[in-house]
Amino acid sequence: MDVRELAVPDAYEFVPPTFPDRRGLFAAPYQQGPFVEAIGHPLAVAQTNNSVSCRGTVRGIHFRDTPPGQAKYIYCSRGALLDIVVDVRVGSPTFGTWDAVRLDSTSLHCVYLAEGLGHAFLALEDDTVMTYLCSTGYAPAAEHGITPLDPELGLPWPSDMELVLSDRDTAAPTLAQAEADGLLPDYRDCVARYERLRKAESAGSTTG
Repeated sequence: MDVRELAVPDAYEFVPPTFPDRRGLFAAPYQQGPFVEAIGHPLAVAQTNNSVSCRGTVRGIHFRDTPPGQAKYIYCSRGALLDIVVDVRVGSPTFGTWDAVRLDSTSLHCVYLAEGLGHAFLALEDDTVMTYLCSTGYAPAAEHGITPLDPELGLPWPSDMELVLSDRDTAAPTLAQAEADGLLPDYRDCVARYERLRKAESAGSTTG
């Protein structure tokens, strides 16, 4: 499993080996050993989600109140998508920075984003399925969004594709508006959360 940190700190791309043969293909998109080595703690999975999207569908930019926040481990189990992570943590040295990774069901690259980061994706094919493991369950009151069409962010949506957005995502505020309204996670709170998880893993390893 190859791992690289994205331009947004605390977000990573994981590349599992794939084993194609005449029957099809096998891969293990999530592997706890390489994950813990890269992140410093295991992924606590409270919920798994699948979304099915037609070509051109954009979902996001979504983020969660932190703490506790919601970390996500994402891969494309059918079709292809452009996955985008946005640093929406107020006070972060890379606030407003984004990075994009193509995910598809052949290479099975994966993206992990820690609590407090924003997430969006674009379906590049019809019937694209995004599968994601979530560290916390659904909590409607804690869920927030930023418009994926924020011109200040300048996300890399293709000009030759008609974008399909929900009413909620279309009406979401810009990053600047969300910051002014006090909706965004605080970078220090997020970092403290990451450190607590790593310390808990370290203490468990020592006592074990």
